[in-house]
Amino acid sequence: MNQDEQRDYGGAHDRAANIFLVTLCLSFQAVPLAGVALFLPLIRNDLNLSFTQGGALAAARTLTYALMQIPAGYLADRYGLRKVFFIGVLGSTVLGVTFGLVAGYWQALLNQAATGFFNALLFISALALLASWFGAQRRATAMALPLIGLLAGTLAINTIGPPLAEQFNWRIPFISFAATGILASFTYLWLAKEAPHAGSRQKLSVVDALRLFRSRFMWACGVVQYVRLGVVQGTAFWLPSLLIDEKGLSLQATGLIIAFWTLISAPSNIIGGYMSDRLKKPTLIIGISLIILAVTTAALVNVDKVAPLTILLLINGAFIQFYFGPLFAVPLEKYGAHMTGTLSGFGNFFANVGAFTLTYLLGVLKDQSGFFESGFYALAGVCLLGLMFTILLEKIRD
Repeated sequence: MNQDEQRDYGGAHDRAANIFLVTLCLSFQAVPLAGVALFLPLIRNDLNLSFTQGGALAAARTLTYALMQIPAGYLADRYGLRKVFFIGVLGSTVLGVTFGLVAGYWQALLNQAATGFFNALLFISALALLASWFGAQRRATAMALPLIGLLAGTLAINTIGPPLAEQFNWRIPFISFAATGILASFTYLWLAKEAPHAGSRQKLSVVDALRLFRSRFMWACGVVQYVRLGVVQGTAFWLPSLLIDEKGLSLQATGLIIAFWTLISAPSNIIGGYMSDRLKKPTLIIGISLIILAVTTAALVNVDKVAPLTILLLINGAFIQFYFGPLFAVPLEKYGAHMTGTLSGFGNFFANVGAFTLTYLLGVLKDQSGFFESGFYALAGVCLLGLMFTILLEKIRD
């Protein structure tokens, strides 16, 4: 093997190793989101929570997560992706362990609020880290990769978590998964490297980040991001309760169905990014996804038989994150890769405002009406809102 071949092999090896490590660490961010959603009936019973208080746990995490998006992106761009990512992973996993030890509502609420802070550092830096190992021609595909880690973590907790909870209690899955995540964070610190060109990032000022709020283009992206994560998290958080409380399914069956729902969204996420890169039509991918999500989300509350409900959920899962990569890649076409963290933080700020408001809204509507019907119809409605702004985004994209 000559020197050039050794350099190419070494670069490919470093890229594969770093992608694996970042994806592995990202998987533990799924513990507070998917874990709280899956075990919410048990947590509510143990801590004596109402549906509104249960929704507040997700809302507290999402609120701090949303508020930290732009600061986290700015810190990652300015002070180094690897450093910010490690802090995010370690903080998130330590708080995952302590959530398994909470004794009441306020402890759980404060824990989830703090978790959102570190989750923001983790996710935004991961998005930029993964994108930095790929060229501009594969940008949408690269920016779809973070979901592989998140979906892998969701799949793991939905398949392994229920047997652990039934054998012991709901606390053990949180403690065991998060403790493993602490080990993963130090493994990343020991083995991971910056991308070859990461050191050449331009130093951004706070003014550069705040200037994005004056862009009509970025506001259109922000509204679609609001819809994206609002629908994702609203569905993911309340779907277990819908299946258990209204459809009459067991915890084991619910975990299995959600695991398949999660599993199918992983490859579809990569396919959506790949199709966007190939077709050069990201807004087309976004628009088609939102139409299908509007239909399937509205239909969920009207189907009771397990077989058609499962098929409906698989269709929904195939498109719920299909447009993740294209939506994050669109701003980079306009502003450049040197602002990856800040641009991603801007979009994810709006996304998490959507997750905060819509997740909390579904809990309130459930308490007031006794059913999830109005909440899931609301999610379908915001999908159509997202479609309208996707059309606007296409018109002002160039």
